[in-house]
Amino acid sequence: MPNRPASLLDLFLSFQWMALQGFGGVLTVVQRVLCEQKRWLTEQQFAEDWAVSQVLPGPNVVNLALILGDRYFGIRGALAALAGLFLAPLIIVATLAVLHGQFANVAFIAGAVKGMGAVAAGMIGAVGLKLLPTIKTSPIGKPMFLAMTSASFVLVALFRLPLIAAILCVGLPSICWTYRQLKLAQASQRESQA
Repeated sequence: MPNRPASLLDLFLSFQWMALQGFGGVLTVVQRVLCEQKRWLTEQQFAEDWAVSQVLPGPNVVNLALILGDRYFGIRGALAALAGLFLAPLIIVATLAVLHGQFANVAFIAGAVKGMGAVAAGMIGAVGLKLLPTIKTSPIGKPMFLAMTSASFVLVALFRLPLIAAILCVGLPSICWTYRQLKLAQASQRESQA
């Protein structure tokens, strides 16, 4: 059974700490903190909540913060998690934006910014690999997962399809397939109970 935040302050400070560790996105940090350190979610719960966060409008991590905050403390929790996610990073980014405006033409700063992008991409890939075992229990199934992953790669990397088009081409069929698999599993479960 997963743990839960001790208080609104615990929730706020935890999301504040995750946001401060985030580099090019907080997915890697959020997964590690929520599943491994705090144990507020199992890996399976994280994968499910992350999937819901991705289909909702808005930034994925913001959606996840709202989901978890609401789950544990209702609207107050959602607002506390959201505030924790944004407060310090907003101050830091505003300060860095002012500094970048002054020093953007310095060669080593431009190189550092490009390098940070590569590091962020690698961290996101690492979380994807870490969550790969959850496919075993996913209703989409391993063969369809591999087919959709390959199709995504081909559409985005090789055909240079815009991300929104790739999501429509791969995401909608994935959702339909998963819905179908869940209905079949429910029907099978009802037959076995009868």
